[in-house]
Amino acid sequence: MIQLHDKTFVPFIDAAQIDDAVAKVACQLENDFRGETPVFVAVLNGAFMFASDFMKHYKSNCEISFVKLASYEGTSSTNDVKQLIGLNQDLKGRLVVLIEDIVDTGNTVVELKKIFEEKEVKSLKIATLFFKPEAYKKDIKLDYIGIEIPNKFIVGYGLDYDGLGRNLPEIYQLQ
Repeated sequence: MIQLHDKTFVPFIDAAQIDDAVAKVACQLENDFRGETPVFVAVLNGAFMFASDFMKHYKSNCEISFVKLASYEGTSSTNDVKQLIGLNQDLKGRLVVLIEDIVDTGNTVVELKKIFEEKEVKSLKIATLFFKPEAYKKDIKLDYIGIEIPNKFIVGYGLDYDGLGRNLPEIYQLQ
């Protein structure tokens, strides 16, 4: 068990399972985009560990960029996504793959889809390490999913509770 602020978390997904899921997603993408040079866009802050490990597994040509949005306060979604840091890169006509740490409500995915449609990308795919199907209420297809999980609040491997827990190499769930 670990204590973050006022909450207790228990072990949920170990580092080996996470690495297997990251490798699986990277392999699927590499097979699907053979001969192309996709631009991976990691959603900060949460996806930094996933993006880093993903890039180690992805062996073909690619580019990476980052965008930062916010929609969480404490342990619940605010349902209000705000773009904090935008992309300066010209993505018109490019194959773009969003690298998300977790998709639950889907609000961030909807906002990002709007942003990338305005940038006239050739194709937009969505890859997420963790997916909460019970919480997902949107019609946007998620193209690559590492691990489906129940609708529980988790921390670790880039995910935080009010700033703490991102550095943990495994996933913990709220007790």
